[in-house]
Amino acid sequence: MKNISILGATGSIGTQALKVIAGNPGLYKVCALSANGNADLLIEQALAFKPMLVVIADEDKYQTVKAALSGTDIKVLAGEAALCEAAGLDGVDLVLTAIVGSVGLGPTIAAIKAGKDIALANKETLVVAGDLITSLAKAHGVKIIPVDSEHSAIFQCLVGEPANSVEKIYLTASGGPFRGKDLSFLRGVTKTEALKHPNWVMGAKITIDSASLMNKGLEVIEAKWLFDLEADQIDVIVHPQSIIHSLVQFNDGSMKAQMGLPDMNLPIHYALAYPDRITNDFKRFNFVDYPELNFYKADRKTFRNLELAYTALRQGGNMPCIINAANEVVVEAFLQDKIGFLQMSDVIEACMEEIGFVEKPSLNNYLETDLHTRIFASQLVTK
Repeated sequence: MKNISILGATGSIGTQALKVIAGNPGLYKVCALSANGNADLLIEQALAFKPMLVVIADEDKYQTVKAALSGTDIKVLAGEAALCEAAGLDGVDLVLTAIVGSVGLGPTIAAIKAGKDIALANKETLVVAGDLITSLAKAHGVKIIPVDSEHSAIFQCLVGEPANSVEKIYLTASGGPFRGKDLSFLRGVTKTEALKHPNWVMGAKITIDSASLMNKGLEVIEAKWLFDLEADQIDVIVHPQSIIHSLVQFNDGSMKAQMGLPDMNLPIHYALAYPDRITNDFKRFNFVDYPELNFYKADRKTFRNLELAYTALRQGGNMPCIINAANEVVVEAFLQDKIGFLQMSDVIEACMEEIGFVEKPSLNNYLETDLHTRIFASQLVTK
């Protein structure tokens, strides 16, 4: 039995992970659960899975959760600092970090320092502080198993392959709801249109990121740290069917691709079970249902966020931290109808030009960069 803590249990990845766990009784035990503010669902999950600890980040919801679980042996904590206690809980084998945004950085560091393997669904952690996180993981002998479908695909393709055999990787992108659209069209798109992803069911933030291709840009940066690659070894291709989740090209010219239906249950299932593969009843892919698989070059000129991410990756230092913080601010502003779709890229670029560059940042540098970028970006979206 594998003991698991889930940080971000009430979100899209967290709820799907709990379904995978519920479908495999006897294989997993849930030790800790956390949520940001969805107290009702957290209570429901706690009563169903009976963890040792639950954490509600929104301290205003603490009494609600505490009262609902008062008749159990479950310990209840509140606040962001308590997330680190959940991440480092004794007896836990694997921590699924499914918290959205850079708030996942602290708990991930706490889990690594406690020697816990990480199932990483919080790409912002590696975008913000990839050098720090990967160095800590190596120092503590911790495995980082990616949960994103694209990085899970690369990870699976590399199992059993010699080190340093990768020539290039290709991250596939569906293209989102605006694939093939031009700038004149994008100027007038609404959040309702942007939230209609053609293939995947995800949370609002990641869905907007997918529409702007920032999600793919963040994945490019994440891939650099997960697989120890340079920017020119990472490419993005648009694959509307989302069947091939990513590809690896090796130094002898051969290629591997991981395929499957666009369903996050599979990469979650793989990450929880790794290094094993466990039988499931998920719907199977049938080639007859997909007689054509199409691929297109990503349009970095129209969807500028992807190009900005490559720029940040090549510059290094705290620049990826800057674009991540700015992006979180502009996505929230777009969802609140404060700025237009194309303005998101304008604000991100302005932050990259304004916020001080640090070539070799410390953890404090990352935290300061994140804070200053959010303040500056917030000022821009309220003008």
